[in-house]
Amino acid sequence: MLEKKYKILITGGAGFIGSNLCEYFVSQGYQVVCLDNFSTGYRHNVEHLLNNHNFEIIEGDICNYSNCQDAMSGVDYVLHQAGLGSVPRSITDPITTNSINVSGFLNVLMASKVAGVKRFVYAASSSTYGDSESLPKVEDVIGKPLSLYAATKYMNELYAEIFSKTYGIETIGLRYFNVFGRKQDPNGAYAAVIPKFVMQFMKYESPVVNGNGEYSRDFTYIDNVIQMNELAIKTNNPEGINTVFNTAFGDRTTLNDLIKYLQESLSKFDPKIAAVKIVYGPNRAGDIPHSLASIDKAKKILGYNPKFSFKQGLDQAVQWYWENLK
Repeated sequence: MLEKKYKILITGGAGFIGSNLCEYFVSQGYQVVCLDNFSTGYRHNVEHLLNNHNFEIIEGDICNYSNCQDAMSGVDYVLHQAGLGSVPRSITDPITTNSINVSGFLNVLMASKVAGVKRFVYAASSSTYGDSESLPKVEDVIGKPLSLYAATKYMNELYAEIFSKTYGIETIGLRYFNVFGRKQDPNGAYAAVIPKFVMQFMKYESPVVNGNGEYSRDFTYIDNVIQMNELAIKTNNPEGINTVFNTAFGDRTTLNDLIKYLQESLSKFDPKIAAVKIVYGPNRAGDIPHSLASIDKAKKILGYNPKFSFKQGLDQAVQWYWENLK
């Protein structure tokens, strides 16, 4: 385990993944700085941590280099989670997506390099696999990006690799596969599918499935992602530095099965949800048909051992939504 004196900067720390990381590392006794501009993150996700002397919030924007520099004071490790997600949003507004995901990323990376941080760990994306049809997805076999969002996340990997080679900064990219769990926002036009469907079911509204429901995803529970971030900070294995790792459970679930499991899980709280009808719509532009991660590399090099299967995580997530959002 890391020494307690180490200080971790978590960008996007008030967002879904970031706030869970803040909570975990504070609970482990680390000093944690949350940098967020609260455009997609929420202050209420982390406000309860302000009573802890090891936690600090800095309201700032990664698109402002000075904000990034200010947040780096005394920082040993960076967990870069800030970014603008969603394939449809990147298609609607490519300029903003690029500004945040590429220019903002470069600001944080450069500030990390200047500050001399020990390691820069960043949220990469399974979208980087693009049009590659091979399954499972293996880190060194990628295709061409299918969306503007995917292009920005691939650019992050390229910048990280070049910075490692040019400046010697240690970087590790974690290619997240459809992360879900507590604190994931169910609202807004670009809400992720699981919290969105949960909220619709709780209101007896019919979820709209893109396509015929046979597209599949490697849905990954938040606690597995937390484990990977900690392993990325702690590893001393040279093979684990300046590379990327799939961050997933290593199994895939179709949207039809997701709907079935959600209805089953939610019906334990409200039997009427079992009768809600499902609506099918057109496929969404830029979507990858199937996504399944190989997690062999993370297991071998980092010692990764995901604790939550999709169904175990889904039950936990549904319980949280029912208790907090009903």
